[in-house]
Amino acid sequence: MKKLLTLTLLLLLSFSGYTQTSDPVVEAMINEANENSMLERLGHELMDIIGPRLVGSPQMQDAHDWAVDRYAGWGITARNEKYGEWRGWQRGITHIDMVHPRVQSLRGTQLAWNPSTSKEGVTAELVVLPTVQDSLEFAKWLPSVKGKFVLTSMHQPTGRPDYNWEEYATEESFEKMKKERDEQNTAWRENMKRMGYNSRTLPAALEEAGATGIVMSYWSRGFGVNKIFSARTKKIPTLDLELEDYGMLYRLVESGQKPKIHVVAQSKELGVMPTFNTIAEIKGSEKPDEYVILSAHFDSWDGATGATDNGTGTIIMMEAMRILKKHYPNPKRTILVGHWGSEEQGLNGSRAFVEDHPEIVKGVQALFNQDNGTGRVVRLSGGGFLNSYDYLNRWLNAVPRDITSEIETTFPGTPARGGSDYASFQAAGAPAFSLSSLSWAYWNYTWHTNRDTYDKIVFDDVRNNVILTAILAYMASEDPETTSRERAVLPVSRRSGKQMEWPTPRSPERKGGME
Repeated sequence: MKKLLTLTLLLLLSFSGYTQTSDPVVEAMINEANENSMLERLGHELMDIIGPRLVGSPQMQDAHDWAVDRYAGWGITARNEKYGEWRGWQRGITHIDMVHPRVQSLRGTQLAWNPSTSKEGVTAELVVLPTVQDSLEFAKWLPSVKGKFVLTSMHQPTGRPDYNWEEYATEESFEKMKKERDEQNTAWRENMKRMGYNSRTLPAALEEAGATGIVMSYWSRGFGVNKIFSARTKKIPTLDLELEDYGMLYRLVESGQKPKIHVVAQSKELGVMPTFNTIAEIKGSEKPDEYVILSAHFDSWDGATGATDNGTGTIIMMEAMRILKKHYPNPKRTILVGHWGSEEQGLNGSRAFVEDHPEIVKGVQALFNQDNGTGRVVRLSGGGFLNSYDYLNRWLNAVPRDITSEIETTFPGTPARGGSDYASFQAAGAPAFSLSSLSWAYWNYTWHTNRDTYDKIVFDDVRNNVILTAILAYMASEDPETTSRERAVLPVSRRSGKQMEWPTPRSPERKGGME
């Protein structure tokens, strides 16, 4: 039965029962999206002008205020709704230069919520982590880091993505490289265990031992791309260098050249800052206490400008709301959009909204979330709701075939266990769905990396997603039936051999990042 329910939408729509009919509202929305799109302008304002949206930063507040102003200009009621507090931090400039054995400017950045250097900066030699027999040997080595930068990431054997090897290398050469890389990864992990530390606890030990700073490189397996996260030091700077520069420094240390770098990393602690969700709505005319929710997280990491994580999801929902207001100004149900804060720290904004607004969660007709890149939507799961097969297919039938033909649907599907904000609503029993998109190398080129910028947006795909989202919202609002919340019985877990259970709501962290 489950195999029968997992079908591509293309096959479903070929049945005579799913003939597409002309609807003037749908046609008007499609024309608006194609002929009067504001996507490029919204993307430029959000990514280029406002920039990264790290929770607790001034840019995050600027983004919230910008969205409220934009909605007001379209005649849509909007507000910034406080749900908690976070550590305020503002990024300044980062300059990293190798000054010995030669001079070269390096490509890297200070990590978020990280202590700054003085205005003049700091110059120090670099060292790498030793290979040790046990934690006692590492403890004896630790004092040697005083006054030095410590390279804490593994030296990667290649800077080329695997697809490059697959295209150009001989099969023997590719297999040899993978074998050497796997062996090196294993040796690195085993050495870390023998040291008695892990990636979370090591920075504090190095800081306590008097290190000048920490230099890392978390490679995404793409050309020149590094993933950017937060730092775990309180007094010394932590830097992330691109793979190529990190590897050069590592090799210089190993060959006995005693390289030195000069670092200027300026940032500012802002104390405790309020955190918000931006909420906008078009009030329902017949069933105002039932809701169709458009959903996307607003925050980003700040190694780049957060274009595909999640600038694209944000502008999709904003543009869909603009189009709905213009061509469907009196919806039957209330259409609400949530631009959630602090998704990157654990879905905090959406979890807070679910906890604070049980009356809205109770009235959710459907929620549509977008959060995984710039590509066109290609997957839609029923999320474990038994009757989603019926109503989602009814609504999708109104969407143009050139959009739905590539969407694979899975019914009833299974509920999300974290990952993005729709999981917050599913855990509370609300029918919430992820509009999952085509990769466009999201996982190794833009997700949480220093390459997640405006130029990576594929606006044709984003425009298709706007049309899909607006039509789904319209159809869900107009549907004479209220969606069922009956849940499927989940399968037995392959890992544990036990019956899987539906996730339960989790409370958000309303006051975090204060260490």
